[in-house]
Amino acid sequence: MAMRPSRAREAVKHALIWFVLGFAFLPFYMMFVISFKSNSQYNRNPMLPDPISQWQWQNWARAWEIVRTYAANSIVVSTSAVALGLTMALMTSYALARYRFRGRNIIYYGLIATMFMPGTAATLVTLFMLIKDLHLMNSLLTLIICAAVGGQVVSIFILRQFIEENIPRELFESADIDGAGHLQQIWHIVLPTSGSVLATLAIMQFIGVWNELMLALIVIRDDHRRTIPPGLMMLDGEYVKQYGQLMAGYAMASIPLIILFLFTMRLFVKGLTAGAVKG
Repeated sequence: MAMRPSRAREAVKHALIWFVLGFAFLPFYMMFVISFKSNSQYNRNPMLPDPISQWQWQNWARAWEIVRTYAANSIVVSTSAVALGLTMALMTSYALARYRFRGRNIIYYGLIATMFMPGTAATLVTLFMLIKDLHLMNSLLTLIICAAVGGQVVSIFILRQFIEENIPRELFESADIDGAGHLQQIWHIVLPTSGSVLATLAIMQFIGVWNELMLALIVIRDDHRRTIPPGLMMLDGEYVKQYGQLMAGYAMASIPLIILFLFTMRLFVKGLTAGAVKG
């Protein structure tokens, strides 16, 4: 009799997990199914896949012609922004965690206070005027700089805590005795020990930069410089929406993120749990 409540609880847990997974994967299923349909097939049967012989493969070919340039731009912007942002955040976190100097806490808490400032949507007009005055319109460099700066605060907050609490000070003291400089200590001590945390931050920032729409939409004017989010809007026809091509474009845009997460899943989980258990 004692086993029945336990089995009931396990059944409820499994049902809840499958329920959540179903809602999580339903958009991917619908996106894949619709990407092989024409508009008439979509209107007739939007939920279930058609026979393979009736799949509209030209949807993917058309979507690839449009998306490939945008995807290349997004890869350049996302990779550069993450590399630049994490490099600056790592150096700032190292200085704030390692050294006690006048104004250290003021600088740190001033940076943290910027987390409460409005995001891009609230400061869009001011940011647009600043970019215009600096003559940085219609440039991928603008997106890289804005994305790198925008991801600084959270990275500094996490990395500073990790360096201060999870890396023994004796390692830095030994490096000082051996004559290692700051860059050498960052390269040989901080990077190897905080690799999982950096990987987690890199993944989160990469996804955020990859999905950035609003700033890219108003800054970039030339079509060949557009990134994925505003570029996908080009698949949305002026008068008639080709749902198959639209979903094929969305699927192509999500493939790099899926591949990135699959290959870095272990680092991502390790980074999320870093520092949770101390010996």
